[in-house]
Formats: sequence, structure tokens, C-alpha cells
Amino acid sequence: MLARFKAAAVHAAPVFLDRQATTKKAISLIREAAAAGAAIVAFPETFIPAFPVWAALWAPIDNHDLFVRMADQSVLVDGPEVKAIRDEARSLGILVSIGISEKSTASVGGLWNSNLLIGEDGEILNHHRKLVPTFYEKLIWSAGDGAGLRVVDTRVGRVGQLICGENTNPLARYALMAQGEQFHISSWPPVWPTRRPAEGGNYHIAAATRIRASAHCFEAKVFGLVTAGVLDKAARDMLVARDPAAAAVLDATPRAASFFIDPTGEQIGESLCEDEGILYADIDLNRCVEPKQFHDVVGYYNRFDIFDLNVNRRRLSPATFVNEPELSAVLAEAETGARDDKGFFAGA
Repeated sequence: MLARFKAAAVHAAPVFLDRQATTKKAISLIREAAAAGAAIVAFPETFIPAFPVWAALWAPIDNHDLFVRMADQSVLVDGPEVKAIRDEARSLGILVSIGISEKSTASVGGLWNSNLLIGEDGEILNHHRKLVPTFYEKLIWSAGDGAGLRVVDTRVGRVGQLICGENTNPLARYALMAQGEQFHISSWPPVWPTRRPAEGGNYHIAAATRIRASAHCFEAKVFGLVTAGVLDKAARDMLVARDPAAAAVLDATPRAASFFIDPTGEQIGESLCEDEGILYADIDLNRCVEPKQFHDVVGYYNRFDIFDLNVNRRRLSPATFVNEPELSAVLAEAETGARDDKGFFAGA
């Protein structure tokens, strides 16, 4: 029999661009979810310290101070904010998925849109960096790598995670399916303006999220947890105080929603959109089995002789350093290996 458990999807606002206060809020929400009996709790995209919605509102030449503040309030994976959340997960025995804006140790302005999966023992089970920042997000975050394209075997089953627009990438989604994913977490921003609302045709993030989450759950035959942020009054008012014209965009742009999806693509229970809160769902992974009879795209319902996916999961680094003793050993080995059986160098 497969796992049965209660899952919690957080639909909440960070304390805008305040990593310490947001960490405290996250810990409070983790405690609330654990007290309600949740075995796993998931937070929205870059919950710490915030989603940089200003990149959609104003030209980058007007946003330098906000980028500097975002960089200052972003967090290191081995920093105190993540440690506090890991300690809380260990104390409560709960799995935690949380979105962060991650600092680079190699650059004071280098940032990634990242997601961490923390085990009930406080260990980081997966560290995923968003493969490609979407649209104006490129003004804030660097591209990630494939190191976090992993499904983790946990006590609640095999858990995979993708961030926002990555759920539109069929190859990224298939990479998780091919690792036996059973429970898929997708994290989203509170709003995502693409046009001025008066012009029409603005992106409806809640509708788009539902399409993508339902499609993945239906194709993979997995349960889905969708967690989205909230743009609260404090953040909205701060942005409008900077430029009153921002009110027309922020107030009329559709809000994101949080909800659960079953392996047939149907929504489980209610959703949250405007108000903050935590949604809960009882998950029974045994329900993932029957739908596999219809389409098992990583089993019989595929042609592996035709299609072949290779995934590079190497963690990218800005440089590789070889110290002098190590370099001497490498050169000596290369010289030995390059000689032929008569002692001459190859090609001499």
C-alpha cells in the first residue's frame, strides 16, 4: 500500500522584503500546519523575502534601489533563515517545501529563484534553482541548472517540485515523471501583470495555473499541491506610494490561487485566492495506480526507441579552481597517460 497523509498548501503574503520577519511568519505557519496534522507543508514562490512584482511595473532604470534591497534581503541556503526553518521542521517532524530568493556566495548581486525541500529531520532533501526566469523576472534572477530536477523519496511518497512557469516546460515535467513522481508541488507568485488592465488581454494567473497543474497531474497520474503568494495591503500600498499609477495595474490584475489536484486532473476541495490561509487535503497515493492503466507515459504508453531525454544535473559554478599540488598531480598523470609503449608522447 502506498502512503496516505495530510498535506498543507500555504496561501500567504511575506512581510515584504523583510527576510527575518518573513522567516518568523513562515515558522508560525509551519507550526499551524503541523498542529493540524499535516505531514508536509508547502510555501509559495520566493516566499522569503518576496516576489519582485515591481519588475513588471516600471522600467529597470527606475528600480535600482529595489534590486539592491532584494539582494540584501535574499538568503543563503546555509544562512540563519534557512537554518531556522530546518530546525523547526526537525522539531515538529514535518516536511517543508519553501521558495526563497537565493543569494550567491560568488556575487553580491547574484540571485536565483530557488525552492528547497526540507525533510522531517531538518536535512535539505532537494535544492532546485528555477531553470529560466520568466519574462521580467530575468531582470532579477539568474538562470538555474538541472541539479534540482530530482524526485525525492520521502515518508509521504516520491515528491517533485517545479517553480511557476517551469510547469509549462514539458521536458522538465517529464524529467520528474520519469523518476516515479507521485506528489507534485508547484509554487507561484501572487500576481503576474503582463499588460495594463485597461488594454485587456492581461495574463490570468489563476486560470493558467489551473490548466498547467491539472495537465501535469493528469499526464503524470500524480497528486498536485499548488501554493501561491498573496499581495497584501502593506506591499500594495508601498508600491503605490512609490508611483500612484501602479494602483490601476495592481488592483485590476488577477490574483493567483492555491488548491489541490488529484491524479485525474480534478480539483480537490476549495481554493484560496484573495484571503490568506492554509488549505489542507487528505492524500491517498493508491489513487495514482488505476489511472496508469490508461496512459503511463513513463511505462508502456511511450516509444523509448523514438524519444530519448538526457538531463544534465551538474550544479553550475562560475569557476573551477585547481590548487598547485593538485595541478601538478593532474599534469603528471596526463604526461604518463600520454606516452606510448616506447616512452614517446603521442603525436610526437
